[in-house]
Formats: sequence, structure tokens, C-alpha cells
Amino acid sequence: MDLPSQASQSEEQDSHVSGPLLVDKLAEAGITAQDIKKLTEAGLHTVEAVAYTPKKNLMTIKGISEQKADKILAEALKIIPLGFQSATEVHARRAELVHITTGSKNLDALLGGGIETGAITELFGEFRTGKSQICHTLAVTCQLPVDMGGGEGKCLYIDTEGTFRPVRLLAVAERLGLNGEEVLDNVAYARAYNHDHQLQLLTAASALMSESR
Repeated sequence: MDLPSQASQSEEQDSHVSGPLLVDKLAEAGITAQDIKKLTEAGLHTVEAVAYTPKKNLMTIKGISEQKADKILAEALKIIPLGFQSATEVHARRAELVHITTGSKNLDALLGGGIETGAITELFGEFRTGKSQICHTLAVTCQLPVDMGGGEGKCLYIDTEGTFRPVRLLAVAERLGLNGEEVLDNVAYARAYNHDHQLQLLTAASALMSESR
């Protein structure tokens, strides 16, 4: 079976409006490269991030005046509409979401199929109840094909307690029949040492996620 060329794959991806749009797209609307650079340096790497940012916050960025903020927001909102949408549009968008398996059929069933993409899922519980194990498992299962309960993507793992152990990823990979080295290569790890550092890592993560699945 012939695989589509990189060019055709790119065209196919561009034809979909789902997924984050790099802030560079604002250049097509007349926003200067210099102003776009200021936005990315402030941690706004996507058009969505700009559209969701209050005007007063944009004006705190050095070099972004009230007039510029108005223009930037106006152009961002043309691309990312924040008004009412039909239920049909919402339904179509939700149909694109996938569920990542937790590695447990019973837990997946309780969660309606697994961890839903496009959302934030919070795990909480007492010490040694399996929270870290689920996170280690998801770091691997997110790499699986969609038809196997994966997301065909990569993982960004921000560790605030120093509990990350690559050997646990290898164990999950072996159980799923995956190549351990490839699995580890697809996980980007960072240790957060304080609150400010964690926010910096989240900003860096948003930049990485806007450029790679």
C-alpha cells in the first residue's frame, strides 16, 4: 500500500481547523513579525492562546500598546471565533476527540473509554494509591495507535515530586509489545523544583505541543 507523501500529508493537516494554530498565522492578517516574536516570548505560542488572553494582559507585554492589542485580538478572533456555535459544530469537534487507555479495562470503563483528549483530567488520592503508575502508563499508551487506545503522539512529563522512573515506562512498553528505546525517546521529561519553575515549564510545553502532536 502506498503511503501519502509528506507534502500531501501536510496539505491534509492544513485542511483541518482542529488542533492549535501557531501564532505565526497572525502574520497573514498583517501582524508584524516583531510583534509576533513579542507574543511568543510572553508565552503565547498559538492563535488560541492569544484569543483567550484578556486585552489588559496583552498590554503588559513590552512593546504592545493598546492600539496593537486591539488589532491583535481582532485578528485572532477572526480566526478563533469565541461566540455561539451550533450543536452540530460542537458535535463534529467532539467526534475528533480520542480516549487514551489507562491500561485497565475497568478504569477505562469508569472514565467512559479512558482519558479524554482536549481536556484536563485530575487524579487525586492518598499515598501509594497508583496515581504515579497511571501517569507512567499513560506516558506509554498515548503513543499507541488510536485503534489500540492510544493517541499516536508523544508525552511531556513534568515531575514535581521526583517520582519519575524510566524503568516503569520500559515495563509498560514490554507488556504492550513496544520498543522500549523508541518509547523513551518519545517522552520529554522535566523536573519542576518550585512554582515559578513549573510555570516556565508549562509555557515551554505549550510551545512544544503547538509544533508536535
